[in-house]
Amino acid sequence: MSVLLADLRAGRPLVQCLTNSVVTNFTANALLALGAAPAMTDIVGEAGPFAQIADGVLINLGTPTPEQRAAMIEAATACKATGTPWILDPVAVGALPIRTALAAELLELGPTVVRGNASEVIALCGGAGGRGTDSTVQPEDALDAARTLVIRHGVGAVAISGETDLIVGPDGVWTVPHGHPYLTLVTGGGCALGAVIAAFAAVAQDAQEAAVAGSVAWEVAAELAASEAAGPGSFAVGLLDRLHGLSPQLLRDRSAVTSLEVAQA
Repeated sequence: MSVLLADLRAGRPLVQCLTNSVVTNFTANALLALGAAPAMTDIVGEAGPFAQIADGVLINLGTPTPEQRAAMIEAATACKATGTPWILDPVAVGALPIRTALAAELLELGPTVVRGNASEVIALCGGAGGRGTDSTVQPEDALDAARTLVIRHGVGAVAISGETDLIVGPDGVWTVPHGHPYLTLVTGGGCALGAVIAAFAAVAQDAQEAAVAGSVAWEVAAELAASEAAGPGSFAVGLLDRLHGLSPQLLRDRSAVTSLEVAQA
């Protein structure tokens, strides 16, 4: 993780974001604070060509307008052709029909990482969805669905967000016991994480490693920001500051990531 952060800062990967209109500014600022270069290129005719030059791509289904839906397919198709790592954030799938159908189509284009809450991950495999962006189940309840995405659909890793995040890949399951409840009170607290993972995927050789590193970096920064914040407003500003101030040594010292199998032994 710490090595990947150093590589990210040195390489400043270009991350294309096709994301929802509610979180565009916060997501771009999060990438800048981390040390990546954001590009919100999400229109038909540009999304595909840009994906061919980007180092990583985020596709977030939060507000999928007709043009953006077509641009997402265009970008994901380009990523598949060039091998560019891309992250699928299936926001509110299962509960809403248009984005659910779009997510199924995008899944066939081979996302590197799927990042979502437990209900969204389950819904992506055909199960019942949650309550909009709110999960109605716990990350542990989505482990079977996540394994299905990895084994049957070829997804490199699945990052299931919750009080303790679970990162599922072909090599097992890792727990990320970091973060803070303030993340649920800030617009973009989860969506921006998808962009952060995309930045790490741009410099990592392994999808699960990228998902773990992105989750730890984002949530350790959240813990540090929350310790100084008076509430969600100052937390949001502090989160960007703390993300910017993360060092490889700090990330190494604070990380409490473990293997789920080891934790249960």
